[in-house]
Amino acid sequence: MAVKKQRCGWAEGDPLYEAYHDLEWGVPEYDGRQLWAKLVLDGAQAGLAWITILRKREGYLSAFHGLDPVRVAAYTETDVARLLEDPGIVRNRQKVASAIGNARAYLEHFGGPEEFSSFLWSFVDGKPVKNRFKAMGEIPAETEQSQALSKALKQRGFSFVGPTIVYAFMQAVGMVNDHLVTCPRHGEVGKG
Repeated sequence: MAVKKQRCGWAEGDPLYEAYHDLEWGVPEYDGRQLWAKLVLDGAQAGLAWITILRKREGYLSAFHGLDPVRVAAYTETDVARLLEDPGIVRNRQKVASAIGNARAYLEHFGGPEEFSSFLWSFVDGKPVKNRFKAMGEIPAETEQSQALSKALKQRGFSFVGPTIVYAFMQAVGMVNDHLVTCPRHGEVGKG
């Protein structure tokens, strides 16, 4: 009989969720370009289940030229029309416009990936916040840090970066470790 791997409750039951939980979620990411791409995907999730975006992640990478902010910032109305016809992404005009606008804001306000990474990580003093939650109900939807980061991003022209979206982003990229203490990943991602 196979032993069931213990995970955070949200990651149970779907192989894609399980792999994401086991390999990516909560692992500290410092590459500024990857952070920007992840922020776009979290914005696309607004109002949807994360599994929807996971299932479309490859579609986003294809449709948005590898989520390269330089290329996305140069998109025109022709690109918007193309994207709104692409079933590989969430075809929502506001979310598509947000990805393009966020690429432009990224290029306007940050001198490159390293500067963007430093900016984001400054909201947690450059190192992951190590929470010690025992139950899913203890995990907040937003924090003072996510509120401050959301405000700072909005001031720089970013959209779809409300404090709840930003907190989900912070969890995903390891700025906060919200794996439950009963989950083996809590200690594994906390070693960094």
